[in-house]
Amino acid sequence: MKLYIKNMACDSCKTVVKNELKKLRVPYTRVVLGEAEIKGPISEDKKKKFNGAIKKSGLELLESKRGILIEKIKLLIHDIVTHSGKAPRVKFSVYLSEKLNYDYNYLSNLFSETEVITIEQYMISVKIERIKELILFDDITLTEIAHRLHYSSVAHLSAQFKKATGLNPSHFKKLKKMRTQRINADS
Repeated sequence: MKLYIKNMACDSCKTVVKNELKKLRVPYTRVVLGEAEIKGPISEDKKKKFNGAIKKSGLELLESKRGILIEKIKLLIHDIVTHSGKAPRVKFSVYLSEKLNYDYNYLSNLFSETEVITIEQYMISVKIERIKELILFDDITLTEIAHRLHYSSVAHLSAQFKKATGLNPSHFKKLKKMRTQRINADS
């Protein structure tokens, strides 16, 4: 049986889910972003306790088909952006339709109704967060970041970054350098 979980975005989320399942003595076979596969059924009482426990970490058990589908869209976007080498060889809309077995127009309308932004806007926001991570934690150039995230050029990446954050990526990189210098000076 699968439990679908909203807002799982990192390994620490998986750890939270595993720990809560262990506390409730619910055996599981695997926990990945967005879902936990458990052995057998789970009682409504344990499900309610599990949901209450994971909510403290910003996660939430999903039970509606629409909510599960929205979360699957988000997870596919995160997967493509985070594991940039995995970019689909077809248009993203075709990829999403094939992966989820739904017409893209249906997925797009459902997503927009539920999340109040488009799939494209959501993907851009995830890319912007990934760009920030790469600037802050990896020592790579903007050209390499643009290539990894499948931007047509550094100019395109920079324009999208500035529109979303109000800063250009070079300025963001300088802020990182100034912060590092300040931390080293305080030490």
